[in-house]
Amino acid sequence: MLPARTFLIPPVLITGSGSSEKVGEECKKMGFKMGLIVTDEVLSKMGVVEGVKKALAESKVQFAIYDKISTEPTADYVQEGVKAYKESGCDFLLAFGGGSPIDTAKAIAVMVTNPGSIEEYKGLGKVTKESIPLVAIPTTAGTGSEVTQFTIITDTKTNVKMLIGSPFVIPKVAIVDPLLTLSCPRGLTAAVGIDSLTHAIEAYVSVKSQPMSDLFSLSAIELISGNLRQAWANGNNIEAREKTMLGALQAGIAFSNASVALVHGMSRPIGAYFHVAHGASNAALLGVVTEFSLIGNPARYARIGRAMGENIAGLSDLEAAQLAAKAIKNLIRDIRIPSLKELGVQKEKLEQLAPKMAEDAIVSGSPGNNPRQATKEEIIELYRIACEQ
Repeated sequence: MLPARTFLIPPVLITGSGSSEKVGEECKKMGFKMGLIVTDEVLSKMGVVEGVKKALAESKVQFAIYDKISTEPTADYVQEGVKAYKESGCDFLLAFGGGSPIDTAKAIAVMVTNPGSIEEYKGLGKVTKESIPLVAIPTTAGTGSEVTQFTIITDTKTNVKMLIGSPFVIPKVAIVDPLLTLSCPRGLTAAVGIDSLTHAIEAYVSVKSQPMSDLFSLSAIELISGNLRQAWANGNNIEAREKTMLGALQAGIAFSNASVALVHGMSRPIGAYFHVAHGASNAALLGVVTEFSLIGNPARYARIGRAMGENIAGLSDLEAAQLAAKAIKNLIRDIRIPSLKELGVQKEKLEQLAPKMAEDAIVSGSPGNNPRQATKEEIIELYRIACEQ
């Protein structure tokens, strides 16, 4: 008998090439009058936001812009965004960009209606009041943040990446337009693509997985592993872009409902202490952590191998799981994911920080969802192995 489980997704989900052009009419339909567009400096300077501005203007929806985000999301950006929202007299938020603008906007949405500071909401289920409406439009096929109940914000005082989770964090509208990813650079395409694959894999092997999340996980693994190479090799391959982005969306839905595991737990301290982008650190860890974890649930990893197109006929679950790990490492190699060393993680500094990083990883809770439980010492060793590759 299956236990009762809750499955959450945004109330409105719009997908397909050109779907971002619908943002104005969707906002008008929902009665929105004035929105704060939360985006990053690069997208703003490149003029990528102009299409969204035009769509809002055509539907007579007014807007202001907060585009100061230049790094991973921080508590400072959240504070500035709340001030900009209130000063502009807005009634909704529109997040446009990668994971940093979307995560920042989700935290702003929470803090407009909830008292105190964002640091007080670290953890799960601490947000008590419904946040203001948020429309999320991703420009990368990566984080899945547009459909999740989580946001990750760095506390700049403690250098800790805070995971904040609540149903109130989920955007009210998610618009997923693959055409927005065509200008995504090759390196970023690779990093966010493996980040999405990590979401799908960890959701599937998580001890919190459930039948509904499994459907999205396996579909996401198939779509991403089958199309990421092509999207990386030729950024103008619209079909590959569409399928990779759909996979990223499904992976986001999956991990929002089944959680992530050891890779994410280990990734956050790397971002906090070495200022490595979240997707890049996930990508650099995935192969090593998969090899460590697969004996915890070889049957699940065997099905991951099948979803990645591997021929597992006649193999034991453990043999098929090992084949899946090899397929993951081959994909990482083919799209030239940089190692931790190449990302600027110095071995000497890592040796000093690894004990604290391992403690931070465990405290985050994510490693507790892993099929193979990792001790502090084992996590330290995994950091070492990853840094040597």
